[in-house]
This record gives sequence, structure tokens and C-alpha cells, in this order.
Amino acid sequence: MHDLLLNPWFYAAAIPATILIGLSKGGLGGAMGQVGVPLMALVMPPVQAAAIMLPILIIMDVASLWSWRGYRDAKTLKLMLPGAFLGIGIGWLTASVVTDDMVKLIVGAVAIIFFARYFFASAAKRAAAQPHNAAAATFWSTIAGFTSFVAHAGGPPYQVYALPLRQDPKVYNGTSVIFFAIVNAVKVIPYFALGQFDAENLKAAAVLVPIAPLATFAGAWIVKRMRPEVFYPFMYIMILLMGLKLSYDGLAALL
Repeated sequence: MHDLLLNPWFYAAAIPATILIGLSKGGLGGAMGQVGVPLMALVMPPVQAAAIMLPILIIMDVASLWSWRGYRDAKTLKLMLPGAFLGIGIGWLTASVVTDDMVKLIVGAVAIIFFARYFFASAAKRAAAQPHNAAAATFWSTIAGFTSFVAHAGGPPYQVYALPLRQDPKVYNGTSVIFFAIVNAVKVIPYFALGQFDAENLKAAAVLVPIAPLATFAGAWIVKRMRPEVFYPFMYIMILLMGLKLSYDGLAALL
């Protein structure tokens, strides 16, 4: 790690990665955030990149919670958080069996299918808000908790349930911020238990900490000025890009 911190390529990869993830955390689409860990993986092992990023994600969560304070849908959180905890538990128990490449491919395929369903739907159906569904919320939140634990890829399953609710963009972002802030905080315990953190990785994370809140606040500033008719098409395009990126990463590794 000493060599890593003296390596200019570490900063060339890690600083842009942190900025992209921060903009995503601020609410500017999840696709940019998915580029972060693979970008860092160009100069370090992917597992190490993911471990370094978790403390950064938690710092970003704090900034996001401040940026989106006052905006939330309590019912979404009530329906989805129990499933997320279950998914994290499943991820912890199966950590030695399930590969993150397998998870990326599955999540990527789900995201692409979800976008296709939206793209081919009628204009009226796209604009119609779907009601809450406890069974669907539990299913997709369990998947979100699991994929977040295994591959930091909980965004698409969450969006499959939450985007069709057609909440006000501020409420949507505020709710998703609370959801993933809690998910990331809970993940710390099993990550420690699995030996994902050590002093060296935490030092690397500390170097990137000053960038994290600035990028997150910038993302929130942009999204708060987007109208719903701009925000929702943008988010669906982001989920398509995220799906393509995850599918490509998963297929490339498995093949």
C-alpha cells in the first residue's frame, strides 16, 4: 500500500472514480457510479478497490443525507429495508460461493430488461404511477441488499421497484439516499468479519475523503434543478447504461 500511495496512477484512477461515484450518490444517475470501482481496478485488485470504496461511500452517504434532508417516502423505506437486511445476510453467508462477476451479469440483464419494458410501453403507461406492492418491494429489496453486499451493485434492483412509483424526483432521491445509507452502514459489520478492511486500505480511503462530499453535493445541486419530465427519462437511460456496463463486466470475466 505504501507503494500504491506513491504511485501517480493510483491518483489518476482513484480521483476521477471518486468524483463519478460522488455525482452518482448525489442523485445524478447510478451508471456513473458503476464506473468507479472498475476504474480503480486498473491499478489495484478489484476486491481491494471495493474495500477502499466502502468507507468513501459512507462519507458520501452522510453528504447525501444532508443534501436531501426532509425528502423521503416512509412507506418505501418501511417496505424495502427488511428485505435489504435479509439480502445482506444472504450475501454474507454466500460470500465464499457467489462471485461478483456472476452477480454483475444477472443485475445487468435485469436492468436492460427493465429499460426495455419502459421503452416499449405506451406514453400513458410510462407516466402512470404504480402503487406500492409489499411482495414486490420485499423481493427487489432483498436482491438489492444481496447485490450491494457482493458487488456494490444494489442500484438497479432498487430502481426496478422504486422508479415506477413515479415519486417527485426530490422524494425519490431522498428516499434512495436513506435506503443505501442504511444498507452501507449495515454492510460494515460483515465486511469487517470477512477481513475486507485493514489499516492500509483505510489509509488509501482517507486520502480520497476530501473529494467525496464535494462531488456528492455537486450531484445533488444538479438533480434538484431537474424537472420530472427530464429526470425520469434521464434515470431510465442511466439504468440502461448501468445494465450494459454490468453485463459487459460480468460476461468478460466469466468468458
